[in-house]
Amino acid sequence: MNNDIFQGYKGDALKVLQQYKVRVWGTATIDTTRGVFEGTVLPRAENDDDQHIVIKIITGYNIGIDVTTIKTMKETGYKKANYKIPEKEFPITPGLPKVKLFGTGGTIASRLDYRTGAVIPAFSPGELYGAVPELADICNLETEKVFAVFSENMGGKQYVSLAKAIGAEIEKGVDGIVIGHGTDTLHHTGAALTFMCQNLPVPVVLVGSQRSSDRPSSDAALNLMHAMKAAGHSDIAEVMVCMFGPTSDEYGLLHKGTRVRKMHSSYRSTFRTIGDTPLAMISRKEITPIKKNYNHRRNDKKVKILPYFSDEVTMLYYSPGMKPDVLDAMVDAGYKGIIFVGTGLGHVNKELYPAIERAHARGVHMFMTLQTIWGYVQMFVYDTGRDMMAKGIIPAGNMLPEVAWVKLSWILGQTNDPEKVKEMMLTPVNDEITLREPYNGYLVYQGGVPEVEEFIKKVHK
Repeated sequence: MNNDIFQGYKGDALKVLQQYKVRVWGTATIDTTRGVFEGTVLPRAENDDDQHIVIKIITGYNIGIDVTTIKTMKETGYKKANYKIPEKEFPITPGLPKVKLFGTGGTIASRLDYRTGAVIPAFSPGELYGAVPELADICNLETEKVFAVFSENMGGKQYVSLAKAIGAEIEKGVDGIVIGHGTDTLHHTGAALTFMCQNLPVPVVLVGSQRSSDRPSSDAALNLMHAMKAAGHSDIAEVMVCMFGPTSDEYGLLHKGTRVRKMHSSYRSTFRTIGDTPLAMISRKEITPIKKNYNHRRNDKKVKILPYFSDEVTMLYYSPGMKPDVLDAMVDAGYKGIIFVGTGLGHVNKELYPAIERAHARGVHMFMTLQTIWGYVQMFVYDTGRDMMAKGIIPAGNMLPEVAWVKLSWILGQTNDPEKVKEMMLTPVNDEITLREPYNGYLVYQGGVPEVEEFIKKVHK
């Protein structure tokens, strides 16, 4: 059989397909030592191993089968698939809001390139309309690809470029902005844009997907619809993260950019507001505010763009027994700001004290946040906290560690004056520090106990 029909396969995997005359895109029944599997044989990426045959099973998921477990294979049908997203002209509807979508490389709508194994974003209005035609009922869409990077490669340079691009679009009179973004660092970008884009007249909504568009459980399309509705129709003119609320597709949540965090590696409901409640619930039909106080949409084009960022800030996550050379190394490397992520109310061991004093003497700006995630730094309670404040560490209230890192980086991009830095860090821009945590701002339940199990039976996950 022609090797062209065994796309990407090599070595042992190729030999097995040739032996049983099963083609890529052929449907096959595969009898293995682990049971019988049925599905469509998919191409392999060029850089993958030669020990697995990949099939898409009836549920839509892809699985790899170790060739050493295969007893026999039989092709039962053949139909070559086309994974290119159909492109249709995006209709312009008078009266609908104009929304601009910035792409950064996230896979909010995508197809899979089986040659490389990479997910290729669908990005033009035509591609997005072909993938999610419901968007045309929500807004008039324009798109612009700003970056093409994985979210772990986002940083200060990208934050600054996005902030400037947001300012330019607002000056043009756009009704809302959506930013497609990978989920891993989406909340970092949300915090950065909150500080860089102040006094917004329109919503700026960051959105991603936990599961790519070729999976049956993908959250991409619904997240995108929710984000477009929030950008075009919401009265909340802030930087927000829009993702699934529960794990089902009942509604999404709009989270404030400074109080949101990714809390699970794979759940669709991974993003949670920490120490507060979300701004609003959102569905395709309506937006239901949860918080009463927020920045409202305006008809003007005034916005304050502050595109500053310093790469000389890092974080130190404390672990018991930490030696002073860890902190010394950071200072010697040239870092001008350090966010401590301390235990309990904001503590580190006394062995670090000499290094803290050395860092303070060299003008390093040091702030304390918490490993507990929820709660406030309280450094007046114990001698440890008082000692550290005397040596130059400043408590950062209930600021989340990554938000504190972003904010200090933004501040040091503008000034290095110690008093000014302290003042700016402890003066909230948009609830990165709050006066109190509401009674329902901390909700973590443990499965297995009777009252929680009874509660779970009454609600959706």
